[in-house]
Amino acid sequence: MRVIAGSARSLPLHAPEGPDTRPTTDRIKETLFNILQPELPGCIFVDLFSGSGGIGIEAISRGAKRAYFVENAPRAISCIQENLVFTKFTDRAIVLKQDACAGLSSINERHVDVIFMDPPYGQEQERRVLEALSKARYVDEETLIVVEASLNTEVPYLEELGYVLTREKKYKTNKHLFIHRMGGKKL
Repeated sequence: MRVIAGSARSLPLHAPEGPDTRPTTDRIKETLFNILQPELPGCIFVDLFSGSGGIGIEAISRGAKRAYFVENAPRAISCIQENLVFTKFTDRAIVLKQDACAGLSSINERHVDVIFMDPPYGQEQERRVLEALSKARYVDEETLIVVEASLNTEVPYLEELGYVLTREKKYKTNKHLFIHRMGGKKL
């Protein structure tokens, strides 16, 4: 696992040991960030269920002004901090040692541009987080929410929460759902 592009290009990243973390493969990460690139320069980025921190670190490397890393597993937190020190991004990162929903209330921004989440599959964590985000003051029609999910994940509740699916990108083993508040921009 490595940083794909930007100021920390090609630097290797560590991943926490054990079955609790599924690092996004370099190929999928590259595809995702090719889609996200126009949103990144100067943005506020949130990486929920951060694992190794690879997604948020990639965002900083590609020009994000600041990234929040929300993770509650102690080994993953240590790994994120180690990766941030190694990439020299500690000054642009805020690590929140909390559950994803609890961490949302600790984000102190007027506006967040991109929120990425890679929750454990099959537990409907994405619904719980989307419900919390629907009440967050820093999420508006311009905020892009990206959910990494299993191929069989369905989100029929989006409309009732005030969201619209603006794009879906499928891979062999999983997919990315690109979500905006209703009335937001299309990708």
